[in-house]
Amino acid sequence: MPVLTRLIPSPVVVDIRSGALDDLAGLLADQRISASGKLAVAISDGSGRALRERLTPALPGAHWYSVSDGTLDSAVKLADEIKGNRYDAVVGLGGGKIVDVAKYAAARVGLPMVAVATNLAHDGLCSPVATLDNDNGRGSYGVPTPIAVVIDLDIVRQAPARFVRSGIGDAVSNISCVADWELAHEITGEEIDGLAAAMARQAGEAVLRHPGGIADDAFLKVLAEGLVLTGISMSVAGDSRPASGACHEINHAFDLLYPKRAASHGEQVGLGACFAMYLRGAREESLHMAATLRRHGLPVVPEEIGFTAEEFVQAVDYAPQTRPGRFTILEHLNLSTDQIRDAYADYAKAIHS
Repeated sequence: MPVLTRLIPSPVVVDIRSGALDDLAGLLADQRISASGKLAVAISDGSGRALRERLTPALPGAHWYSVSDGTLDSAVKLADEIKGNRYDAVVGLGGGKIVDVAKYAAARVGLPMVAVATNLAHDGLCSPVATLDNDNGRGSYGVPTPIAVVIDLDIVRQAPARFVRSGIGDAVSNISCVADWELAHEITGEEIDGLAAAMARQAGEAVLRHPGGIADDAFLKVLAEGLVLTGISMSVAGDSRPASGACHEINHAFDLLYPKRAASHGEQVGLGACFAMYLRGAREESLHMAATLRRHGLPVVPEEIGFTAEEFVQAVDYAPQTRPGRFTILEHLNLSTDQIRDAYADYAKAIHS
């Protein structure tokens, strides 16, 4: 008999609303993730302290672990500390680094992981990947998808606005990433997962076309949902392909070539996505994307994040080397440095007209 449906790896519960943090203990008990309340909670040294004071009365059985940075060493250290303590689950309470450290540690000790995100900086909060710094730079490690995702919009609103803007850039870049995936399918025959592509693209489109701004709860909810859906799309696909294309290669190039000057992930991929869409001839979509990013305060030309046009050209030229084997518009066009320079001049002229 043919298989008529498939199981999709996704969280048991996704709770995105104002006040969600206050109901965390009840949610974990109701969903049978932790009836006993015995939890290992990873928090940052800084902002996590205030949240610990707030949550301690509601989580009397929790043990709290400070995480100093987003390195592989910190993730291994956390795993070693929680091992053998018979916890029900690991909770990552904080930004992307804390969530990724908790994901890796939970996977290492075989416990379910709950992501409690305090900002919306990127799409990793619900993805099956932990991005951690290591001795060779930065690595991506496969981990199970979080069993629950909790995002309190009141907490998100307290985070610096640049975190929300970064998440906007990351979500909108999905549109370019899926276009790259479809191009690879057409040119090289790479297999494409239609469900994963649809989820990632619609997440990006929802953020791109929402009329609200970063101060609006309605917009923040759509952004949070989009980032969660993007993470699930990666689980469906089995890798980061639905949310990683030429724009992410350009981002990696910035990080590698200018490590001390690189901007936020979302700023760089948003800029990269606008340019990648322009390269593929989707000029109207590129300019619409740029106008939306600009409305939210994100950069659309490299000078707005402290890079010269020539430095951007060098980053685009280097970008394909960052992901060997990945096929995007950059690999397809295989432009020379002079051709990239000319293409960027056309893009910059169009953006400013």
